Amino acid sequence: MSYPEDIARARQIKDLEPLHEAWTSWVKTKESLLDTLPLLKDPDVTMRSLAKDEFTALKDSLSTYISTTFPSLLVPPSQTQTFSALLELKAGVGGSEATLFLADLMRVYTRYANSRAWRADVIQSSEVMGGGMRDAIIEIKGEGAYDVLRWETGVHRVQRVPATEASGRVHTSTVAIIVLPLSEEAEPSGDDCLFKMEDVRIEVMRARGAGGQHVNKTESAVRLTHTPTGVTVSMQDERSQHQNKRRAFQVLRARLMDLKFTKDIADRRATRQNLVRTADRSEKIRTYNYAQDRVTDHRIGLSLMNLQSFMEGSGMQEFLDAMKRNWEQEVMEEVVNEGNLRR
Repeated sequence: MSYPEDIARARQIKDLEPLHEAWTSWVKTKESLLDTLPLLKDPDVTMRSLAKDEFTALKDSLSTYISTTFPSLLVPPSQTQTFSALLELKAGVGGSEATLFLADLMRVYTRYANSRAWRADVIQSSEVMGGGMRDAIIEIKGEGAYDVLRWETGVHRVQRVPATEASGRVHTSTVAIIVLPLSEEAEPSGDDCLFKMEDVRIEVMRARGAGGQHVNKTESAVRLTHTPTGVTVSMQDERSQHQNKRRAFQVLRARLMDLKFTKDIADRRATRQNLVRTADRSEKIRTYNYAQDRVTDHRIGLSLMNLQSFMEGSGMQEFLDAMKRNWEQEVMEEVVNEGNLRR
């Protein structure tokens, strides 16, 4: 057997592991349930009571397998289950308050990444006076980071009283976030499956902003333009042209991969209803209301009455888990519907 076939077979075996484990556990639970049946008629009252409790617990466990575990295994394996993530954040309406909220969200994602033992690095940012950020790109390295964080794509709205507001009036500001899939390949390649090198226009220029004499005297900034799609990437935060070029190609690959996956999702009805809607860059997906100490996700109607917990990174998991369950349910419904149409 050839090396590529070995890899494909190993991946297939790994993909089947959850099904094998679920079925093995189901069989053992069912056997245990059958073993308790005679004990339900035991003459000893205590033994009958214990057997009844065990029988109820085992029956509930089997019901969970039928209603939740086995149906969830119908969800096709993710194409991006090993990918890291790039988060692009841009301040929207709200002026300086939007830039401050962007900086707050950067800290949220960094703390959450640390809690998952992922590495979070700010690879580009534009600071403004007062401690805010106009825009930023965060690289979160860790297997499965993209699949976990992809639900964060959309417009995040904050409602709070700015520190500079003397009258105590609540202001509404927004930050737009796009989560992109990040593969390990960052260097440009002539045979890249996402683009051809002849379709990429490379420009070099002097970096702008702070950085001292090095920035002013060398053309270290790099701008890439993918001609077929019009996607443009500019990078100037690294110290050398080579490093900026590598980073720019990394971001270009992520954006083109995002376009490809979005198109694939639109073509495949299995996941279209949720992910395409979630990927709408203009949609308000979540509101952070400081006065009411509440975070609300508008896609699933979930509210958390502990905003501080979310901003510290620990409360985010509840929303991410709920979004994943919602997506899996929609995928299962589509799978069932497609199966009915084939009959």
